[in-house]
Amino acid sequence: MFELIRRARHAEKAVLCAFDLIELDGQDLRRLRIEQRKAKLAKLVRGPHPGIVLNEHYEDDGEIVFHHACKLGCEGIVSKRLGSTYRSGRSPHWVKVKNPKAPAVKREAEEDWGSTRWIKNRRVTAVTRGEY
Repeated sequence: MFELIRRARHAEKAVLCAFDLIELDGQDLRRLRIEQRKAKLAKLVRGPHPGIVLNEHYEDDGEIVFHHACKLGCEGIVSKRLGSTYRSGRSPHWVKVKNPKAPAVKREAEEDWGSTRWIKNRRVTAVTRGEY
């Protein structure tokens, strides 16, 4: 998919789901709280921007949001701790939960990644708003 977009094939169908902002006009925003970064991002994406949408943000019970995301056929949800700053890589401040019934998650589980160690250690728990 990404290769098709990069070659400008089907580019009109591609949509960027913006969910965080870590730099703006050369200013590093990683030390700001997630709420502050999302507010700045929302201002940038306000109004129609072809190919860019602001990913929905819900401050609600994660289990309920996940349940509804699965019913909608979403790939999963990503939960971030309020007040947290940005950290690259895995962090206790954010959790990705995949929907095991989503087509992309099923494909991922069925693919042979060529590593039996990776396959043996694979843990899929559940789903995310939009695709990643």
